[in-house]
Amino acid sequence: MTRNWSWLKENVEPLVALALAITVSVLGIVDVVSVELVNKAIPLTLAVFAFALLRDRWRRDASDLEVKSTLGASSVTLQDVAAQLAQLRALNSLLVQAQQSLDEVSTVRVLTGPAISEALAEARERTDRWSFRGGTGTYTRVVTLPECVEKARRDRRSLSFRLEILDPSDIDLCEEYARLYRSLSDDPDAQEKGWDGDGTRRELYATILASCWHKEMYGPLSVEVGLSKAISTFRWDLSSRSLIITQRGPRFPAMVIDSGRYYYDCWSTELQTSFEQCRKLPLELARRVPLGVRPQTGDVRRLFDVLGLQLPTEYTDADVSKIVEKALNDRDPYTRGAGDSGAAV
Repeated sequence: MTRNWSWLKENVEPLVALALAITVSVLGIVDVVSVELVNKAIPLTLAVFAFALLRDRWRRDASDLEVKSTLGASSVTLQDVAAQLAQLRALNSLLVQAQQSLDEVSTVRVLTGPAISEALAEARERTDRWSFRGGTGTYTRVVTLPECVEKARRDRRSLSFRLEILDPSDIDLCEEYARLYRSLSDDPDAQEKGWDGDGTRRELYATILASCWHKEMYGPLSVEVGLSKAISTFRWDLSSRSLIITQRGPRFPAMVIDSGRYYYDCWSTELQTSFEQCRKLPLELARRVPLGVRPQTGDVRRLFDVLGLQLPTEYTDADVSKIVEKALNDRDPYTRGAGDSGAAV
């Protein structure tokens, strides 16, 4: 009922015009009214009809204005919404970046004491490559290289090793390295207090000899050695599992970054770039001098001659034998006694 009433209110003028036209027409047909009255009624009907049209147009114009006003207000609102959405997107981007940063930071583990040795042992498990950058590479020579070679031999797989160590032909560099570690030691009984340039140099020769010897003993082993002029208190060990950054032995904290993380890839690139700037030893020429199971002093001298890294002329056969002993049978530098000599790892 309400709907019908509303419809009648909206269409009253057209209905009046229609009713007037029908009524006059019927009365004129049956001759109830005169033709003159019918003719006069026509303009009145047209006037009512015209009024209905005008009112309909006025309503339509008013409606159009209202629609335009609504659309204008909606446009402003949409612009505000778009601006807020842009701010939300920017905030979301910042949150994503912050989350990524937190994820990366959370993957950098800090270890101390025995946990460092455990992390190094885990890194050696089934790795097919190893990159070292540091001082003399003593720990790498005594522990890492032999163990990785043994595991590779057991599994009959290839192994790639890359070592960046100090240049033993630069005695001043070796002296500076030993002096640095003597100054850093706060314990008067620490073994670092007994380090000197020649001890550092012997450690370096032993690391190079061990690399050549292990290469000869296990063919699938690929070894690269680069000689650096840069001294650092940090050491980097990169395997296929993780990157471990240590300094001055297990008494100091170490950082561990697992593979697949952003900073692992960054450091891998950094180590590669640093190695490319080193003086490379032509270890492929080492095959010219077979060392055998127990290298002889003469063979060791010829090996270093072939590598373009002649041993000092003052080294006696006894000195060379000590280098051989260090290369093949040295003990873990972290378990040496106070009476042992040698440089940092």
